[in-house]
Amino acid sequence: LDGHSIYTGCCTLHIDFSKLTNLTVKYNNDKSRDFTRIDLPFGDGLRTMETSLSTPFATQNTIFPSYTGPPGFAPALGFPQGAGPSIPPVPGALGPLTVTTSAVPEHVTIPGIPGNSVLLVSNLNPEAITPYGLFILFGVYGDVHRVKIMFKKRGIALVQMADATQAQLAINYLNGQRLYGRVMHATLSKYQTIQLPREGQEDKGLTKDYSNSPLHRFKNPSSKNFQNIFPPSATLHLSNIPPSVTVDDLKNLFTSKGSTVKGFKFFQKDCKMALIQLGSVEEAVHALIELHNHDFGENQHLRVSFSKSTI
Repeated sequence: LDGHSIYTGCCTLHIDFSKLTNLTVKYNNDKSRDFTRIDLPFGDGLRTMETSLSTPFATQNTIFPSYTGPPGFAPALGFPQGAGPSIPPVPGALGPLTVTTSAVPEHVTIPGIPGNSVLLVSNLNPEAITPYGLFILFGVYGDVHRVKIMFKKRGIALVQMADATQAQLAINYLNGQRLYGRVMHATLSKYQTIQLPREGQEDKGLTKDYSNSPLHRFKNPSSKNFQNIFPPSATLHLSNIPPSVTVDDLKNLFTSKGSTVKGFKFFQKDCKMALIQLGSVEEAVHALIELHNHDFGENQHLRVSFSKSTI
């Protein structure tokens, strides 16, 4: 894998032997994981949040299939018999894992499954967050299929991505990002799919299916969007700007959404694209959610992405 790219032309891997002789893992979360120890704590309290999710997602016996891994990644390693100490079954190492939830102490739950495409997103602002907002934001890093905000705990949501690679990409870029005044936490969920509400079930529009949305950025495998994935930044890349829209029009549009515009620049070779620099990364995140797909009229919609450039 050394020298290979995760995506065509970017995210090139550099792999070499470490000077360390042993690896000690204290927590099972999105930053570290010991696949031989399902009893390790999460590290920041998110573990207990997932155990308290609403019952439509909970089952008495949860069976996790073996992890085959997302495309492009090596399969999980197995442990030969007699090699070292006895190791309990874990996802991806020695086959399926069956857990009876009633037998598990309250402070312990099952860690997220590598290869899963459903994210647990917590510490959200319940007064501001919407399924559409999460769809647009997480859609920067993959195609979002479904979103569910918890009915009784509006600060927690599930986001289902198209595949495990996109889910991990979203975690890498959005975990710890400020959103509507709070630091958002994103990690793998123990659920493998988001169930849509049954007919007649009270939901208040908190569960949405975006599987067939025309706003997916990565439907086309050859799309340039795969090469333009960047972390949240104060500078946004704007595209699909109609010729009739001026600098002042765009500045006023972003200002009307509460943004502080610090800089603006049209591309010299293509006036359909521009960079706009806002007051902070959080402002830019809010503006992207509000203004991506903004309708200028005559079926012309603004496209907004994070940029690696500055003005």
